[in-house]
Amino acid sequence: MDQLADIIGSIKSPLLFISRTKKIENVKDLEITIGNLIERAIVLNLNDAQQNLIVEFKKCFYDFALLDGASKLKRIEEALRLISSIEIAITTFSGEKDLSSAIEKKSNILLTPIQYIKGVGPRLAELLKKKGISTVEDALYFIPRDYEDRRNIKPIFKARVGEKETLKGKIVGLSLVSYNRRKVLEIIVGDETGVIIAKWFNFNQPYLNYLKKKFKPGQVVIVSGKVEAFRYRKEMSHPDIEVIENEEDDQLHFKRIVPKYSETEGLHQKTIRRIMKNVVEGYAGAVSDGIPRYISKKRNLADMSCAFQRIHFPENDDNFDLLISGKSPYHQRIIFDEFFFLELTLALRKRGVLLEKGISFNTRDNFLEIFEPRLPFHLTGAQRRVINEIKTDMTKPSPMNRLIQGDVGSGKTIVAFAAAFIAIENHYQVAIMAPTEILAEQHFLTLHQLAEKLGIKTAYLFSSMKKTSRDEVYKNIKNGEINLIIGTHAIIQEGVEFAKLGLGIIDEQHRFGVIQRATLKRKGESPDILVMTATPIPRTLAMTVYGDLDISIIDEMPPGRKPIKTKVFHEKERQRVYDLISREVEGGNQAYIVYPLIEESEKLELMNATKMYEHIQKEVFPQYRSALLHGRMKSEEKEEVMQRFKTNEVQILVATTVIEVGIDVPQATLMVVEHAERFGLSQLHQLRGRVGRGEKPSYCILLAQYNKSDDARRRLRIMEETNDGFKIAEEDLNIRGPGEFIGVRQSGIPDFRVANIIRDARILNEAREEAFELVRQDPLLQEPQNFFLKEVLKQRWKGRLELAGVG
Repeated sequence: MDQLADIIGSIKSPLLFISRTKKIENVKDLEITIGNLIERAIVLNLNDAQQNLIVEFKKCFYDFALLDGASKLKRIEEALRLISSIEIAITTFSGEKDLSSAIEKKSNILLTPIQYIKGVGPRLAELLKKKGISTVEDALYFIPRDYEDRRNIKPIFKARVGEKETLKGKIVGLSLVSYNRRKVLEIIVGDETGVIIAKWFNFNQPYLNYLKKKFKPGQVVIVSGKVEAFRYRKEMSHPDIEVIENEEDDQLHFKRIVPKYSETEGLHQKTIRRIMKNVVEGYAGAVSDGIPRYISKKRNLADMSCAFQRIHFPENDDNFDLLISGKSPYHQRIIFDEFFFLELTLALRKRGVLLEKGISFNTRDNFLEIFEPRLPFHLTGAQRRVINEIKTDMTKPSPMNRLIQGDVGSGKTIVAFAAAFIAIENHYQVAIMAPTEILAEQHFLTLHQLAEKLGIKTAYLFSSMKKTSRDEVYKNIKNGEINLIIGTHAIIQEGVEFAKLGLGIIDEQHRFGVIQRATLKRKGESPDILVMTATPIPRTLAMTVYGDLDISIIDEMPPGRKPIKTKVFHEKERQRVYDLISREVEGGNQAYIVYPLIEESEKLELMNATKMYEHIQKEVFPQYRSALLHGRMKSEEKEEVMQRFKTNEVQILVATTVIEVGIDVPQATLMVVEHAERFGLSQLHQLRGRVGRGEKPSYCILLAQYNKSDDARRRLRIMEETNDGFKIAEEDLNIRGPGEFIGVRQSGIPDFRVANIIRDARILNEAREEAFELVRQDPLLQEPQNFFLKEVLKQRWKGRLELAGVG
């Protein structure tokens, strides 16, 4: 193995020289030298994978002399990528025969605690931890937030007013001066051509002491900021300023494109840069480049270790504009890598489900003709289409894994019930799992009467049930007496044993963790899984989070539904809002008033449901019948209030967001949301969906305070502009980002450290295309060119492959 390391080292040096200088003619007899070294490598005692790599490497130099300069350089870049793969086995682990163990050990090196890196230690390690850096790998992925071009520093005389400039000079003076009673610290920086004044104001005493202690006359500094003119002199307000202490500093922080990192108190640019230099030089080579070479070549991807080196410390000939926009080849390589391994996992999961033996349900061709007449209403065309898609899935021998998306009120529940009916007709049990008791109750109240008419026995299971009732339900589930079980996560508790679970239906699925979904699946023998969400999911996010699911969209509302008119009102218009409530109630309709809190909070000056209910009942609308509903009420109390509201015994329902999903009262035509600026877009859209369920015109009033953030203003404007759940979801995703939008941590999918599914949608599509095509051609990753890929994938996910794609 040492011999191979020597040979590879001899080959790598001239290739790196050419790659950096782009001057191929400077290396004499390159083809002959490399050819001889390759022949020496081939006769060594290598394993199959290593032998294959050497053969692939040799191909890079076929007909090399006949190529033009640009093509030769491309071949050399490909050869360097191959060298990285060969080095996995020989650089770090001399004599290592088992390549799988080598990759694992190499991955473990990246888990080295940051504390043990040169120049860190316990104190700085604590500060780095605040930035999410605990290991070497964390540090590599902590990419610069910006770059500064310090390749060619202008003389101070040539600095242009109004432009951002980076200048170098000596501190020639430092003083504390006053302008209109405001204290200002001025540092005068000069070179042979002129001076510029760096100014700081609005500082506290500790910060002033810090600046005075750090900067002294005679020091060489770099200042960077926007140049302004004041009283015929050039100056910068609050510039970035760094002291150049020695020649090494000069090389690291000057005469190059300099990375700028996100800082925290006590951890400054120069310190972070020095640490990152040690990390990159010592560990970038330990990053395993798992993406097969043919994909790297096709997509023109840089080598992974090279990407980390150049993203942190670019070469002077790198494109500065691409770096600051995050679109350099090095950014794109790391982004592609993050997307590719996620999509590969989803592709393998989807392929695994197709190969898994499931239940092949018998369904009649005329199923809809039998099912629909039993319903108290007609199905929409979209509902029929989705039921047919589900029916087709359920007849297949592999388990169904389907996501139903539909806007608020589009009729997802009845579509799910059609799937349940098919399973129960085939003598299987069905479980419907909802995230909250009130939503589970709503499903139970909606479905159990319909189910009983069809001879289907139902049960409702929730955590706060009395033990005797719960034990009775457990017994009937186990002996198969109950066909349809509706409940919360209580359904997946250890005590629940199904006689024959054939279908699991998960509602508002983004609220469940991936482990809970896997647990439901394990309650049967490869049951079908149907997932429902009323939170429309933008296509990019659906591809990422649910890439292994087939997706059905109910894109048609039941007939007679009218768009809900939405308007933002402010506090001074409160009386107008009360007048509108009065108008609706006098017209025989009902209204909701929703508050963000149940009771008064010391921290937040917000109106709360309990206090405002008393105010509305006694002082605002004593003439109308009102009631209070919130999540802390007992189940029976909530059901009793909702029943009174449904029968119009209650005209105004004062509530918290407990009514966000699942409640259906056709005569409710007005939704008033208090403190609307405090709610997210998705929540506002769900709340609005509680009205507009009958044929009368409906309204949503968003009552907001004046002191709201820019994001809050944007949310309220979007609500006024559209009723389309998918447009709202896209905007919500743009405002909040993917992690918050759907709880990506909850889903079992890792957060992206560099990639952004909105900004990088094109790369996501490319990575998905390559991953799914690779799995189509090599579903078990057995081909030699995919050997490294398989090992790297194992290291990335370590046991999460099963969970990664469950529903």
